[in-house]
Amino acid sequence: MPTYDQMLERFHDTYALNDPAMDETHREFLLLCQRTALSPGPDFLANFEHLRHHTQDHFAAEEARMAACTYPLLAEHRSDHQRILGDMNRFTQRIHAGRTMMARAWLNETLSSWFDLHAKTMDSALAAHLRTQP
Repeated sequence: MPTYDQMLERFHDTYALNDPAMDETHREFLLLCQRTALSPGPDFLANFEHLRHHTQDHFAAEEARMAACTYPLLAEHRSDHQRILGDMNRFTQRIHAGRTMMARAWLNETLSSWFDLHAKTMDSALAAHLRTQP
């Protein structure tokens, strides 16, 4: 499982999709993940909230692009996004209750692994499809 530092170091070779909007959003997402993961206790909640809002916007923009070009895998892609947003919402509630340990573990283990796979598969397929559109 790659760390956020490793993901950012090899972004161009591993995660860049040659779609400027997606690449910029993905780099911002990884930077926010990294910043949140490194946040001391008092800053963790604010940074996690910022990451959650960025992710909501990121997914909404991606889904709007899929809808605009009638992307055939929209439902599957959206479902994967909704699962991650659901997790983020649940962990936000836990963080508000003072329980940050599981949220940190999820951020550092599950979310990084999810992004690694999602970017290389679902987002890569989307970027290829978008390049075929007029």
